[in-house]
Amino acid sequence: MSIDPFSGKTIAIDFETATEARASACSIGLAFIEDGRVVRVEERLIRPPENRYSPFNIAIHGIRPEHTVHAPEFVDVMAEFAADFEGARMIAHNASFDFSVLRACLDHSGLDYPELSYLCSVKLAQRHWPGLGSHRLNVLAAHLGLNFLHHNAAEDARICAEACLAMAAEAEVNDLFELAAKLGLNIGRLNRRGYEPCSFARKPRRAAALQA
Repeated sequence: MSIDPFSGKTIAIDFETATEARASACSIGLAFIEDGRVVRVEERLIRPPENRYSPFNIAIHGIRPEHTVHAPEFVDVMAEFAADFEGARMIAHNASFDFSVLRACLDHSGLDYPELSYLCSVKLAQRHWPGLGSHRLNVLAAHLGLNFLHHNAAEDARICAEACLAMAAEAEVNDLFELAAKLGLNIGRLNRRGYEPCSFARKPRRAAALQA
């Protein structure tokens, strides 16, 4: 089944960070979904604060200080994509991480939060494909027969988007937020006043008690 069209703008997002600090984004990947398919993938390197990296993070993604010494800062990259983010429906694999990076970078840069809603593809996959031993992106890529370069922001965003499209098609829904409702997932939101996390809907107490 094709999903045609998705409602509104739908963008998968992924960050890599230079250190343990959430405000140290050094790369962003974006995959844009239109008419039920990925139509555009973007990646930008970002110069983190003081261009400082930890060896642990370098070992994960391979980005080094020399790669970002002349890269734009977060505020400049955000300016390029701000119009895309505003009012968008977004998805991320382990959204609690990626949206904490986004919030921390916005805070560090003194920028307002955009108004957007988002979903976590890990949580969607846990509900939709409960039989998989893991729901990491490399496992989902293998499950779907997709080639994948892990810990590259653009690739991570692309596979996140493709996995969500596959789940929506298998569930026979026309929209990722319809898929979330079907799987019992609360939509996360970011706005000028703060944020609400994407989370599993709680089971009614009576039903939970009967299952105990």
